[in-house]
Amino acid sequence: MMRPALAAFLLLVAGVADATAQLRTRVHATGFTQPVAVVQDPIDAAVQFVVEQRGRIRVVRNGAIEPADFLDLTPAVRSGGEQGLLGLAFPPDAGLTGRFYVNFTNTDGHTVVARFRRSANPLVASAASRFDLRWNGANGAAFIAQPFANHNGGHLAFGPDGYLYIGMGDGGSGDDPNHFAQDPASLLGKMLRVDVSVPDAHPIGYVVPPGNPFPGGTTRPEIWSFGWRNPWRWSFDDPSRGGTGALIVADVGQNAWEEVDYEPRGRGGRNYGWRNREGAHDNVTSRPPAFGPLIDPIHEYGRSSGGSITGGYIYRGALMPSGRGRYFFGDFISSRVWSVALTVGSNGEAQVSDLREHTDDFGGTSQLAGVSSFGIDADGELYVISYTRGVVFKLVGGPSAPTNLRIIK
Repeated sequence: MMRPALAAFLLLVAGVADATAQLRTRVHATGFTQPVAVVQDPIDAAVQFVVEQRGRIRVVRNGAIEPADFLDLTPAVRSGGEQGLLGLAFPPDAGLTGRFYVNFTNTDGHTVVARFRRSANPLVASAASRFDLRWNGANGAAFIAQPFANHNGGHLAFGPDGYLYIGMGDGGSGDDPNHFAQDPASLLGKMLRVDVSVPDAHPIGYVVPPGNPFPGGTTRPEIWSFGWRNPWRWSFDDPSRGGTGALIVADVGQNAWEEVDYEPRGRGGRNYGWRNREGAHDNVTSRPPAFGPLIDPIHEYGRSSGGSITGGYIYRGALMPSGRGRYFFGDFISSRVWSVALTVGSNGEAQVSDLREHTDDFGGTSQLAGVSSFGIDADGELYVISYTRGVVFKLVGGPSAPTNLRIIK
């Protein structure tokens, strides 16, 4: 029979071991309306910008909301459902140029990627500096036409190569009825890559980088990859913090599967399968894909776990050493958060293992209430947004030391 003192000691050790699996989080800022993104200010570590779907970009300094907006595009934005102001990104030279880029749905329902500059006050943008990128030549429309109101994508970010990546949904409806995600002549259902380091007077606002995988022929040269349904949130594994530079994407599924896709750094020209595939499963196969092979996700989950995946980040911060290298993501519908470990092989491809759920660490589903986005700050620390409650949470480390720790003899 086990001695009582030994049993008590083992229970204490087990309790401490269980605690190490938990994260410590806190409310970073609250009081937002339909927040969909939190983005670090590249020139001030104390400042983050929170994007609200209706058209405002709010300023958060040291966890407090500033009274003046960074930018208010409400009159120019159609908001509701999957439309609205959806993305914000700063280029690597933002400290010198003052430039930044936003992605929004205009009042006619089409996608606009617009360039702005900061004003003399770095926490207030110059609305007059707006320039909308043109996607069909200097005389073409300054938007990407959307046939339906859903699947706008909306996220944009600068990669380790300094180029602007733009995630485009398939144009909406269900099952991509026009097969846009596999159409070489369409920008919908694609990841785009463009070089926006052009003079202000440039007629379309970008050039095609020389390394893009489809430089000629009938395929649009801005296309980096094919086969996306609605890449709602995605990120790069930060090389400056020991990451590989890989692109990791959460693509929202149709009726059965949510998926996470992994792309080794610089490996464009791939086809992630939609609409022919949903996750790793056949979907609509009446028309062939643009090309093969079709790349399967590294992780997927079904409707028992959620119904609309929200992409996150590979954690490279310092507050939670045990989480370094793990990919954190969530689900908007089920309001749950997980992480997975990544193992990168010699070919650059990744495999996942050790799925862990962190929903309770953020106070449970009632507190998370619609996980709309993740973000990282100047130190690489992780943030999670509750869309419904208008709250930004921050992951502040591993478990705190037990307050009832005692030595049992």
